[in-house]
Amino acid sequence: MSALLRLAIAGALAVVMAALSAAASAAPIAVSSGVSYEEIGVWSADRLNQVLTADAPKFFNIAVTYTPAKNAVRLYRVSYDSVVPERGNKPIKATGLLAIPDTGATSFPLLSYQHGTVYLKTQVPSVPEQSTETELVLAQFAGQGYVVIGADYFGMGGGSDEPEGYMVKASHQQATFDMLMASRAVLAAMKIETPKLFLGGWSQGGYVTMAFLEKLEQTGVKVDATATASAPLDVYMVLSGFLDFPRKIDADWVPILFILSSFSFENYYGVPGLARSLLNDDYYEISRKVYERENVDASQIPTDVKKLVRPEYFDPTFFAASAFGRIAAASDAYRWIIRTPVHNYYGEMDEVISVGLGRLAMTYQQAIGAGNPAVEAISTGKTDHRGTFATSVPLWKQWFDGLQ
Repeated sequence: MSALLRLAIAGALAVVMAALSAAASAAPIAVSSGVSYEEIGVWSADRLNQVLTADAPKFFNIAVTYTPAKNAVRLYRVSYDSVVPERGNKPIKATGLLAIPDTGATSFPLLSYQHGTVYLKTQVPSVPEQSTETELVLAQFAGQGYVVIGADYFGMGGGSDEPEGYMVKASHQQATFDMLMASRAVLAAMKIETPKLFLGGWSQGGYVTMAFLEKLEQTGVKVDATATASAPLDVYMVLSGFLDFPRKIDADWVPILFILSSFSFENYYGVPGLARSLLNDDYYEISRKVYERENVDASQIPTDVKKLVRPEYFDPTFFAASAFGRIAAASDAYRWIIRTPVHNYYGEMDEVISVGLGRLAMTYQQAIGAGNPAVEAISTGKTDHRGTFATSVPLWKQWFDGLQ
């Protein structure tokens, strides 16, 4: 287990209660059936610029030039009713973040940001002080006149006791779609317009972003542009790469991906015993604790996939035929005729997303007949997983600004 991962887990545990107690305690305001919001803080331009100049460079371990924040931002936690498609549309309560530039204007472009993999249920957009990636997006976008929203995904945040639905496609689509609708209801009550809609996401959030785009296009909701960073758009390809063709640079936290996805698939797709069938007995219990966000000794989590995963899964034929493999293979987020302009950013030294995976959506779309030019894959150079995101964010904004 890397020192960075141990620090992330331990540090988050240490500050979670302080962060939650710092949130505003005003009573939620209902705006429609099942939708309410409460103000959780106001971040000054100085605080946002602190993120851009100090906090983000330290966390992402890369120096990037960002455009300074110009305005303060009002933060709201939105609660809304949704359903779990994989579980017969079981009702669920979900939460997310709504950030509004504090400028007095009544019309802004809107960015829906989808967050990456996190280790605690509170490291989500609706608890922004726990999420450096959310802080960076708020500083670069909301601090320059964008409304920013972000769903906490099912099982995350403080709105539900449900288990996490990690890489569970339809649930990710439902959570983000209903968060957009709930946010628009809140904005309408505030008499704020958002004529332009942009999507963005990193890592797991890049996958969620493209899955969300697919649902929006299917339902006729116009999206002006979509950008991702280090997006694992083919879940089966990601996992197969770690099993069948591992790289020397693969991250030592890759086993976490197998833990979270196996338990999530078991719970959401109703396949009892799926996680146990994948994980070696010696690591099953600690894996369960990781998934359920119980207190664990991070040093006991294996960093080698071969220690965590049963040996039969390293046979590609077995993996493909397994329940785990079949669900993963049906969870892609790039196999439709994409109409929205899309930029998929990838890093050439990314320890999670290979170059081929980073370019996958563009390659697929351009291979359709004469080629669909809607998707462009863009390298951020020899950046790692975090560096790819940190480098991409100002490029997203530059592109989005030019489309208004």
